[in-house]
Amino acid sequence: MATNDTDQVATIAEKIRAGKTSLGIEFGSTRIKAVLIDDTYATIASGDYSWASHLENGLWSYSLEEIWKGLQSAYAAMANDVHTAYGEQLTKVGHIGFSAMMHGYLAFDEDGELLVPFRTWQNTNTHEAHEKLSELFQYNIPERWSVAHLYQAVLNKESHVSKVAYFTTLAGYVHWKLTGEKVLGVGDASGMFPIDPTTHTYETSFIEKFDALPEVAAQPWKLENLLPTPLVAGTPAGTLTEAGALLLDPSGTLKPGITLAPPEGDAGTGMVATNSVRVRTGNVSAGTSIFAMVVLEHKLERLHPEVDLVTTPAGDLAGMSHANNFTSDLNAWVNLFGQFAEALGTPVDAGTLYGTLFRTAISDDADRDCGGLINYPFRSGEFLAGLEEGRPLFARSPEAHMNLANFMRAQLFSAFSPVKIGMDVMTKNEHVQIDSLVGHGGIFTTPKVAQKILAAAFNTPIKVMATASEGGAWGMAVLADYLWHANEDRTNLADYLDGRVFKDASSVTEIPDARDVVGFETFFGRFSKGLPIEKAAVAAIPLEN
Repeated sequence: MATNDTDQVATIAEKIRAGKTSLGIEFGSTRIKAVLIDDTYATIASGDYSWASHLENGLWSYSLEEIWKGLQSAYAAMANDVHTAYGEQLTKVGHIGFSAMMHGYLAFDEDGELLVPFRTWQNTNTHEAHEKLSELFQYNIPERWSVAHLYQAVLNKESHVSKVAYFTTLAGYVHWKLTGEKVLGVGDASGMFPIDPTTHTYETSFIEKFDALPEVAAQPWKLENLLPTPLVAGTPAGTLTEAGALLLDPSGTLKPGITLAPPEGDAGTGMVATNSVRVRTGNVSAGTSIFAMVVLEHKLERLHPEVDLVTTPAGDLAGMSHANNFTSDLNAWVNLFGQFAEALGTPVDAGTLYGTLFRTAISDDADRDCGGLINYPFRSGEFLAGLEEGRPLFARSPEAHMNLANFMRAQLFSAFSPVKIGMDVMTKNEHVQIDSLVGHGGIFTTPKVAQKILAAAFNTPIKVMATASEGGAWGMAVLADYLWHANEDRTNLADYLDGRVFKDASSVTEIPDARDVVGFETFFGRFSKGLPIEKAAVAAIPLEN
């Protein structure tokens, strides 16, 4: 963090000394990021650490050594940023919060020893557990959920199962080791086991059904004794112990005694970072994969495998449509056009390349329904489309209107089509009402284009905020700051975000164009009807060269 304003540097340095700061650290799939904010919610220092999962006995994992090395490195980089920019040693922080990729399986025995290597959300070896538990509860239990991992281990008769005394998520594990508290933010907990949105605790009837399964009843434990205690946002979740302070900052500079917020999942911090925790609001996070979340007014009437049910950090129920595929195929085509520009001797930078191509998609040369072109962006399998594997595929009829504008429009339409499957289940089958959605991710960097197309896909106003790029670590820092206001001001999370954090935030909203909505529906009908083409491609084209 750098600034040339001497007075501002002095002001921030005083806030750091006084502890008027909040620290959020998030463990993403490819990066661990630490963000320190002041009491105006501005980022004043940050640090990060790149890492990647690896296969351990055929399952995706990160080692405990990697977890602590990454945490300490990201923290040290942030603390160094503080010292470089403001001349201060970071001895205290107002509040701290940890977040991480949700779900997965970290199981420990009664002595606190890890029983099997950390199994991340990426693993799909839990399909049998997903099907049986979803049917048992009549509630979707996705493959990546923690209880699916536990139950699959039971079904597989893994030797460690009888020794399990506690299991949790990555954020819950880090928090436990730093505070001694076996707790979890309710949003992260909702990705372990279903949460009752009225009590903000686990669904008791589901726990009873789980424990009654013969293969579970044979175990020496009860599920409720294995799970971390869920806490809503704004609840103090323990303090940094002496040992915890040294785990976070081995230099010994950071002092213990700091109050921590409940550890949350990346879905929850994304909701906070986009001010999408109020009922009938939501957010669309678009990157390599894409998910759309909506905070629900009531439970869904029926089981829908296309919709994951989690909660906000405040404990309100949210429906999620998650698609594995989004930008990979799109990026491949854009790179091809970039190579063509280089071959002509007129190379262009990435921003110009993407911007130019994207803008053609909403130009006058584009037909509303993409002129009969079809594209399938499936680089990998897609549960929403019934695909175990993917093959990127472009197709058209002989009489289709093939031009650059329609081609790029088809690319963008197809990228949003998989996630639309789950959203349509919520809005059309369950009549979920949405007042607004916030879009965030690199695809929204080019003004208006993706925002306009997403508004057509969901037939909902789409907002893009200046703060959306701050990300989950910033959102976790905001949740840490909320500890002051939840206890002192008795302000609920939605009002706190509206009235304080996002009070002066700038945003741009795109209202759906009725003609674009019709055009997208026409394209989506063609996309859905043509899915057998994609399945034939999977059967005919080898996965590897």
